[in-house]
Amino acid sequence: MAHIPVFSVVAYSGTGKTTMLESLVRELKRRGLRVAAVKHDAHDFDIDKQGKDSWRFTRAGADVVAIASGTHAAVMENRKISFEKLIASVTDVDIILTEGYKTGPYPKIALRRAGAGLGFAVNPSECIAVMSDVPVDEFSGPVFALDDISGIADFLCAALTRAGG
Repeated sequence: MAHIPVFSVVAYSGTGKTTMLESLVRELKRRGLRVAAVKHDAHDFDIDKQGKDSWRFTRAGADVVAIASGTHAAVMENRKISFEKLIASVTDVDIILTEGYKTGPYPKIALRRAGAGLGFAVNPSECIAVMSDVPVDEFSGPVFALDDISGIADFLCAALTRAGG
């Protein structure tokens, strides 16, 4: 199985990670890439709907519940799963983008929005690129404007090419 490059977008809540990633996914898809997006949620989320069959299986104690149609599939792990195992389960894509995995081992792109007033969520030295709406003196690598989706997509596509993807 080929190694799929993983890049993590990191920032404090309210900085615009989801909006940026939504635009980035759209741009990478426009360029013909197959993209996976993995979101870290610090809260106890529930994607199932009360009363549906899959919800009933979970309530009955199933450790894993899968649901599939002709166009979608979902696997719900009703147990703790490591980030590494989750990433390893993703196949048939060219790139995996993650949101919110600040401590993971994958290359990071940091976002900083002046209006959020929070600075960086990680030390910029841990990052391969930064996106910001103010000058970034503490980082010597590539810096992109927060709305420069084409620029960050170019950067990631070049990284994929270097990685052999």
